[in-house]
Amino acid sequence: FNHFIQPDPDQLLRVSVGLGFRRARLRNVYTILRGKDLDTEEFSAERRDQQFSILQDAQSTVLNIQNWHDFLKALLRAGYRSASMISSQNAVLYSYVFFLIGKHDFGVEAFQLRNVIARWFFMSAITGRYSGTFESIMDQDLARLRGLQTTEDFIRTLDRVVDDTFTDDFWNITLPNNLATSSPNSPALFAYYAALNLLDARVLFSKMKVAELLDPAHRSIKTATERHHLFPRAHLKRLGFDSTRDANQIANYALVEWHDNITIRDEPPSDYFPKYAKRFDKVELQEMCYWHALPTSWHRMGYETFLESRRLLMARVIRDGFAKLK
Repeated sequence: FNHFIQPDPDQLLRVSVGLGFRRARLRNVYTILRGKDLDTEEFSAERRDQQFSILQDAQSTVLNIQNWHDFLKALLRAGYRSASMISSQNAVLYSYVFFLIGKHDFGVEAFQLRNVIARWFFMSAITGRYSGTFESIMDQDLARLRGLQTTEDFIRTLDRVVDDTFTDDFWNITLPNNLATSSPNSPALFAYYAALNLLDARVLFSKMKVAELLDPAHRSIKTATERHHLFPRAHLKRLGFDSTRDANQIANYALVEWHDNITIRDEPPSDYFPKYAKRFDKVELQEMCYWHALPTSWHRMGYETFLESRRLLMARVIRDGFAKLK
């Protein structure tokens, strides 16, 4: 049992093939188990027996409960808390492949491996790396490991991919653009929540930590946190923003405690924010505005200007959160 994923047999087979044969395409399984060498295209009965033995050993490693739960700690290390923050199960499964390869083939020490895989998962999750033609991408990623000999080679190779992905253009242009959506399952949104966990942030207008209130073990009939419209929908309608897509922009949401969300209701931010700000001293208020990417005087901004400004600040928070994994 875990709070992230309940994998199906075919998903675990995919992990076993990735570990045992460094391949991502399930269509290769039948060919491999017939005894075909994928490099030379030759068949042999002896190779068939060898391939079955490799798959059997890989499956045993994949299904080892200690391995599985050690890997899940890497997801926690990355700031992710539950399935509700996972937009791609493939990112979980393929990160598990690299975890097992790092542990069993390259002997990466547990503490170091957890951080390497946390960085890899964070990158894979926020970019949607294993969406679309995910088998081709994973084949390319596994190919990078061929010829590597040492623990340092393995770590350096994975970190190089992460660094090459997280360029300044990604943080400053691509990510803010990815935040310009109303999708509740956006990888960028979940990465923002993960960053808040990594930064040990508190919930908006609260002394409670984001990590505490997003903990799936703290379940109740009514969730402890809710996504609050910073510019409430009724207020936006009065401003001429009638569509659901306008109101439900990611940059218009913040995590608040349930009772605060109920109390605020449809008040404009120029009314409710000054009242809630009085709960905190100057330093606490500055921290809160940083964590929740609230621009200076945001409650008096025009809505579209606010959205554009907040997306840039959310991207900065995500970048700062990821830096904690370095």
